[in-house]
Parts: sequence; C-alpha cells; structure tokens
Amino acid sequence: MINQPLFKKVAFIGLGLIGSSLARVIKQQQLASHIVASTRSKKTLDAALQMGLIEAGFQDPVEAVQDADLIVLALPVRATEQVLARIRPYVAQDAIITDVGSTKGNVVAAAKAVYGDDLPAGFVPGHPIAGAEHTGVHAGRVDLFAQHKVILTPLSTSADWAVEKLSQLWQAAEADVICMDVNKHDEVLAHTSHLPHLMAFNLVEQLANREDNLDIFRYAAGGFRDFSRIAASDPHMWHDIFFANKPAILKAIDGFEAQLAIFRQLIEDEDSQALMGRLGHAQAARQHFNHMLANKPLMENTKVTQQFRISPGAHNFQGKFSVPGDKSVSHRSIMFGAIAEGTTQVTGFLEGEDALATLQAFRDMGVAIEGPKNGEVTIHGVGMHGLKAPASALYMGNSGTSMRLLSGMLAAQQFDSVMTGDASLSKRPMERIAKPLRLMGAQIQSTGERGTPPLSISANAGLKGIHYDLPMASAQVKSGLLLAGLWADGETSITEPEPTRDHTERMLRAFGYDVKTEGNRISLQGGGKLTATHIQVPSDISSAAFFMVGATICENADVTLEAVGINPTRTGIIEILKQMGADLTVFNERIAGGEPIADIRIRATRTLKGIHIPEDQVPLAIDEFPALFIAAACAEGQTVLTGAAELRVKESDRIQVMADGLQAMGIQCTPTEDGIIIEGQGKAGDWSTVFNGAEIESHHDHRIAMSFSIAGLRSHGEIIINGTETVATSFPTFTALTQQAGFNIQVIE
Repeated sequence: MINQPLFKKVAFIGLGLIGSSLARVIKQQQLASHIVASTRSKKTLDAALQMGLIEAGFQDPVEAVQDADLIVLALPVRATEQVLARIRPYVAQDAIITDVGSTKGNVVAAAKAVYGDDLPAGFVPGHPIAGAEHTGVHAGRVDLFAQHKVILTPLSTSADWAVEKLSQLWQAAEADVICMDVNKHDEVLAHTSHLPHLMAFNLVEQLANREDNLDIFRYAAGGFRDFSRIAASDPHMWHDIFFANKPAILKAIDGFEAQLAIFRQLIEDEDSQALMGRLGHAQAARQHFNHMLANKPLMENTKVTQQFRISPGAHNFQGKFSVPGDKSVSHRSIMFGAIAEGTTQVTGFLEGEDALATLQAFRDMGVAIEGPKNGEVTIHGVGMHGLKAPASALYMGNSGTSMRLLSGMLAAQQFDSVMTGDASLSKRPMERIAKPLRLMGAQIQSTGERGTPPLSISANAGLKGIHYDLPMASAQVKSGLLLAGLWADGETSITEPEPTRDHTERMLRAFGYDVKTEGNRISLQGGGKLTATHIQVPSDISSAAFFMVGATICENADVTLEAVGINPTRTGIIEILKQMGADLTVFNERIAGGEPIADIRIRATRTLKGIHIPEDQVPLAIDEFPALFIAAACAEGQTVLTGAAELRVKESDRIQVMADGLQAMGIQCTPTEDGIIIEGQGKAGDWSTVFNGAEIESHHDHRIAMSFSIAGLRSHGEIIINGTETVATSFPTFTALTQQAGFNIQVIE
C-alpha cells in the first residue's frame, strides 16, 4: 500500500468493468483523496454511489474533470475525440489524462484532432490487458489486474512524471507495467487479442446458424467452451475496436486466412509429415514461449525478477546425483541435425532455456522437430540447403552460444534474418564473430550499441573460405566460422591461441563431415553434407562444477556425479581443483555419442590450498571460474588467475561481478585486467565459516547466481541473490537438486 495518496482527485469518464475495477483498487489502496465519475447512465452512477465506489456522479463530464489531477477515459474508443473536445477547457494544466482502451492509434489521433500536435504533457495512453466474461459496474473486481500486464504507450510529448505516476498506480493494482510504441501495440494486440475475439464471434455465429445447432452446443467439448468464451464479450465494445484498429486487424485476418488455406490443403492432400510438422511446430512454439515467459516479468531496465535466499550451512551433503545434459552438445545436436540428411535422434537433451531457444529457431526456419520429451528429441533434417526464411526475428533469449554459432550458419543462407535476445544478451559483444564472417563475404550488422545485438544478416550468394587467427581463445567464434565454412567455397581454417572445447569438431565428424585438427589449427572444406546420426548428450561438466566445488568446501561431504562429460577441452575444473588439493576421483570412463564421459566422486577437502592457476588451463575452465572463485575464497592462501580476459565479456563481466560479490561477503580480492587475486580465508582442517551474509547482484548471469548459492555452505549469514531467473537457461533443475543435496535454498518470485 502507498502511504500518501498519489492523486487528489480521480475522475472516471465511463464506469464499466475496467473503470469500476480500477476505482476499487484506488479506494482500497487509498490512492486518491476523492473519486468521481461521469457516465450517461444514471443507473450506473446510482449503483456506483450505492457501492461507495465514487463520492459524486455526473452525467456531464465537464463537472467530473474540474480540479481532477487524474482523468481516466474508460469509455468506448470511438467516443474519445468527442469527450476530449468537451472537457478540454476544464482540464487542469498538470492533470494526467489516460485511457484503458484496447487500441491506441485512434486514441492518439483523437487527441491530436482536439489538441493538435501540442498534446498535454500529462497525456499517456494505456491499456490494461485484463477482462472478464461479464461487463458493467457490478462486474468490477479489485483483483482484476493482479498478475496481468498493463501497457503504457507514452508519446514524445508525455512527461516522465506522468508516466511514473501511472506506473505506480497500476503497480498498486499488482499489474506488470511495460511501455510500448503506439503502432507496435496496435499491431501486437490485433494478432493476440482482436483476431482471437473475431474468430470466436465468427465460430459461434457459424455454428449457431446450423440446423443442428442445439446438438452442436449440447455436446461441445471443453476446448470449444474455452475458445468460444470470449464471444460472450460486449458486442458494442468489439464493434468499435474492430473499426478502430482496422488496418492491423485486416492484416491479421489475411495472415490467418493464408495459414488456414495451407492447413486445408495439407488435409486434402493427406500430407501426413507436413501436417505433423506444422502441428508440432505450433504446439512447441506455445510451450516454448510459455516456458520462456512463465512467472517472469520482462527484464526491463535490468529489473530484479527472481531471488534466491540461501540460509547458512547444509545437511547431509552426500549421495549420487545426475546433473542435466551438456548445454554445448545440446545446442549443436539441434543445429547439425537440422541441416543433416535424414532423421537424427537425440537423448539426454538439456531442456533449459538456452538450448530451447536454439531448437525454436530451427523450427522457425522450417525444420520439423519432435520433442523434447524426457530429454529425447527427433530432428527431421532438411539438408544443407533446406532452411527457410523465418517469418520474424529469431529470439535467442539469453544464449550467446546460439547467437554466435547461428551467425555463421545464417551468414551463408539465401535469405535475410535478424537475431534478438533478452536484456542480458543484448549487452554482449558480437563483433568478434561478425568481423571474421565479413572477411568471408558475409553481410552482417550489429544494430545495437557498441556491436551488440540485434544482429541483422543479409542474404548471401556465396561465402569464401579464409584462414583466421583467433586473437582470443573462443570456442563460440571458432565454431561460428567452421559452420559458415560448411557452405563456403574452398577451405576454412582457424588457429587458436589456446585449445578450446572441440564439441563442434567432434560432432561434425559424428555427422560424417571431415574436419582436420593439426595442433591448434582446425580446418574443413566447404560443400560437403551431413548425414543424420544418434547423439547421446552427456551430463554438463559446467553444471557439475557447482556440486564439485560445494562438496570440496563442505564438511563431511561425499558426492558422486554420474555420466559427466569429460571432454579434454572441458576438464580444467577437474585439474585446477586437484592442484588445489581437492579429494576428487574420476572413474568408470567410457564413450557416449562420440564424447568421453565418467563418474566423478568428490569428498570434503581438509587442505584446500590457493594456487597460481596455470594459464594453459584457463580456456579449459572458462565457464567454471565463478564456482572456482568460491573454492579459492575457502582455500588457505592466495589464488591468482591471469590470462582470463574472456571472462569480462560473458553474460556479465564475471571478473568484476564476482569481485563485487566476494567483497560484499568479506573476502579480500583484487580484480585485474585479465583475472583476479583472491585471498583465501580457509585453514587446513578448519570448517568454520568464511563468508558474511550479503545481498548479491547476479546481473542476471546464471553462473554468478549458482556460484554464490554454494557459498552458503560456508556462510554465517543469509545470502540473498538478485536476478536469478536466468539459472533456468542452463540448469533448470538447480534448486531442486541442491535442495535434495541439503542446501537451504529458497526461490522468491
């Protein structure tokens, strides 16, 4: 509840479902000293007065708006111009004028017809995306907007203070407030709201005109009832909306009719594979975007969307655990299976948001993919030249791997494409992959600031193979260039300053493509083909790292991690922990899907020591360093890391962000240009706490969040970690497994 009223007097023009619901919120939360309303219906005003929603009611809006500092237009959208013209002389100069209509372009046009281009600073159109089957003043509910979105569409003339006060008002109604361009709002709502309502009205009208309509409605299943429910909405309101947003709705109808015609033809032709592909794509798209957005408000302005709260210590940190599938291998299994000839079966696929973003991107490019279900995915490859232009931008979420590797593939396609990402990915540099791709002939542009996403890639008639010396070790850049080289004329070769993970080379060979490795030089000839195969994804050593470090620093811990990938380009975490004295055993080594795997046993380590980390191990443990920093803080003596400048351009600046968090928890450390110096607080045989409780900013970096979570094992105070929603990108079962392991971790949405 807001202690001081936001407004002196709120005037509603119209008082139906939306207006009366907002009036209930204002009254309950004491957001205004006075609430009045104007409507042509005396019956509505009398009801509102009797319910205590308003203090005064008027049939003339002029009487309502005088001295009001907030005017809410809750009336039919086509009446906006007439009402604005009527009240204009009586509106206070500093009053906020907003509306609740489902279309915005016509509201702005109405305001300009009345005010010209000199619109009031307080004019901020708005749209609460909430509703109910019943309408009218009696249908209002104080919780109508809770957990729903409210879209504000401020104009260039709208004052910041007006937008801020409206945001506070809607947030008090427990709504998620976002801002959007007027035209974008109308286009989006035409497809997501207006078209579905029109379809529902159309379907009910169609069935009602059948001779057997009584039986149709008597035996209708739940799906029909759910879909047709919105046809019970107010016809007058929707009549106005359909005309008010005419251009966007007609465009949406055209798109629907074209798509429906395709489905009709597939059914008529009994084209089973094509129909299953489209049905599967639609189902997967809904599941994908529901999963990506479930319980997570948009990360606008790096807003905290989720917290971890970790209580000190742990109990019974022992047992066998299986961490999720390797993210790097999961990404590549989709990419290579999509362009292979034949059907590829994948098991152990990581169903985290990053890998799912890659999967959805290839569905959007016309690849039929079944699953994932319990880690199993079936990919019906389209061959090297079968990808199709996506209908819209490809959304990569938080996945830098997806964007950089796909840059190489898309640079060779004969269609234009755009890749976007979330707030975190949109800050990551992409010029490291874009620059060498341009040398191959790609037309690629980073349209964000300082070479950051979105990436815009133009159709290409042909790439040329090049030799490229990587200035900085990066498996993502290497892989992106090798993938572009699949389509390039001639040889593409890359020389690495240090070996990096070789999943791309291994998997290309598994798909039958010849890749040569000579020392630090990797090369391939363009123009070949990939043949479908079976891929078994091993458990991800990067995810296992958190349990490895946790068991190392926790008294009496004894943990076995099963079937972990031990690709020699990824085992830096094992070697570094061993050099620090960790009690760690690798056993039961075998090969699965072309990748080496093993079981790893880790026990509590009494004599963990600080070391100078060898630089040749840095590329082999680049993703695991945040967890290793926690181990270093619990070790005896100083740990020094050099040669790790790559850490500064990950999902966050991991050197600085980890240093900030460690210092907040009482650990002395000094970040350097390419590493960090950490003064370990541990002593041999001493299991006492080393970390203070603190509130940590993860900067929406999944590995930062998980690393500070395991610090709770040696903390003597509560640790709060902000911005942890991205943990689901790589380790969706992290909290469940850590709780099973004895961590005291709580998720706060």
